[in-house]
Amino acid sequence: MVSFSLRYLTVGLAFLLTLISTVGLFFSDWFLLPAAIFAPFALLGLWDMRQTHHAVLRNYPILAHLRYFFEMIRPEIRQYLLESDNEEVPFSRDAREIVYQRAKNVEDKRPFGTKMRVYDGGYQWLTHSVRPRKIPDTNFRVTIGGPECQHPYAASIYNISAMSFGALSANAISALNTGARMGGFAHDTGEGGISRYHREGGGDLIYEIGSGYFGCRTTDGQFDPEKFAAQAANPQIKMIELKLSQGAKPGQGGVLPAAKISPEIAEARGVPMGVDCVSPAAHGAFSTPLEMMRFLDDLRRLSGGKPVGFKLCIGHRREFMCMVRAMLETGITPDFIVIDGTEGGTGAAPLEFANHMGMPLVEGLTFAHNTLRGAGLRARIKIGASGKLIHAFDIARTLALGADWVNSARGFMFAIGCIQAQSCHTNHCPVGITTQDKQRQRALVVPDKAERVANFHRNTLKALGDMTGAAGLTHPSQFLPHHLMMRVNDRDMVTGEEVYPYMPEGFLLREDDSRFGYLERWRRASADRFEPFDDGV
Repeated sequence: MVSFSLRYLTVGLAFLLTLISTVGLFFSDWFLLPAAIFAPFALLGLWDMRQTHHAVLRNYPILAHLRYFFEMIRPEIRQYLLESDNEEVPFSRDAREIVYQRAKNVEDKRPFGTKMRVYDGGYQWLTHSVRPRKIPDTNFRVTIGGPECQHPYAASIYNISAMSFGALSANAISALNTGARMGGFAHDTGEGGISRYHREGGGDLIYEIGSGYFGCRTTDGQFDPEKFAAQAANPQIKMIELKLSQGAKPGQGGVLPAAKISPEIAEARGVPMGVDCVSPAAHGAFSTPLEMMRFLDDLRRLSGGKPVGFKLCIGHRREFMCMVRAMLETGITPDFIVIDGTEGGTGAAPLEFANHMGMPLVEGLTFAHNTLRGAGLRARIKIGASGKLIHAFDIARTLALGADWVNSARGFMFAIGCIQAQSCHTNHCPVGITTQDKQRQRALVVPDKAERVANFHRNTLKALGDMTGAAGLTHPSQFLPHHLMMRVNDRDMVTGEEVYPYMPEGFLLREDDSRFGYLERWRRASADRFEPFDDGV
């Protein structure tokens, strides 16, 4: 209540001073001046609370105009600001701005060339062709579903990454899912279950199942096959994703305190009110690579043959090879694998985990891609990727390094109004995205933000199509490592092929290529257990 009062204190004072000035006119004409000053502010505050385009104005009437004012004059005073346009904190101003512009369908071009330091180490670019192509249809798709799949899914190559109801507000979930329906792409539910807001939006869903088995659990927190089958039968659910870990905090479970569990969250997760909701660090349905493959097979059977896969941030590389060994031994392969980089985000992660635990996306993706190639399984399994992928170059680079499609969480959060306040864990999100405060989330107007979600997706894929055509290609899936260039220092550059090459198909089975340590780890991997049989990882 205190927070509510403070947020509307300015508009309240404006109305009060307007009233006092109006009464004062009966005594003196001098009150005309303050009335002329305060009345417009009162009307502005009223308009701010009733308008539907700017969430921050609805939550902070009058005051929030200061933000837009400083944004307007920022180019003129930028030399006095500490943050440069390309400084990542964690997303640069340029990166956020391109999302805002594409979400709002406004001009996204840049004058005077790049602001990036193109001769500094780390700079990357794509090679282009003297014979570019025009790509009229940029609704790029990839079919996900291996030989055991009965209902393959033609997914967009750019989708909404996993963010749970509970972490996000009801209005945020509704806006994202409605936007996904309008744009014809998929929305990952996150591990918090399927809420009524997912269903009301009508968009395609990727049902993520974490170690808490929310939405398909027994009373003691174990996997319930019957509840899962009932959930998976929903035609809105297009794929099933088993979450092993996420980039921001791999190896950690979580606890949602009882005080934060609303009736809606309890319904979506299938948990009781008044009890802490626990996500264990590890799954209880399996403990070995072989058991994991059989569990995936059960999920595919129980879902009626929908695409089934798993998501992880690469940790011990040998453990991923154990999974691949189990695929070969059982003949059971997932339809897809999503690789999440350590740069992936979450509402709340310990600093040490966010900064120093888990493998970055590029290394994790190339390792998984080449391991599957080495085992002769890459053609059967599609690979998704996630981790700070918000514009066309991010997508093109990720596809070149081995992914079939990409997911984005924070890109779509920016599309619905996120201003990178970094208060996701406080329940005080200023634009109503990462909060369960009814008044705060009211500021996020679903129809307006849903349209922005669809706009951002469409305009980003259009930009990707332009880059693809400039490279002389007809589809983004044709990007390969040699299309990617990287500067090592101020004089030297390398191709992606030199640094992240595609390893030969079947090389692990033939044991004929010992580059990059793949073969050494493959020989130490076992389908029977994740634990090492020696001192290495």
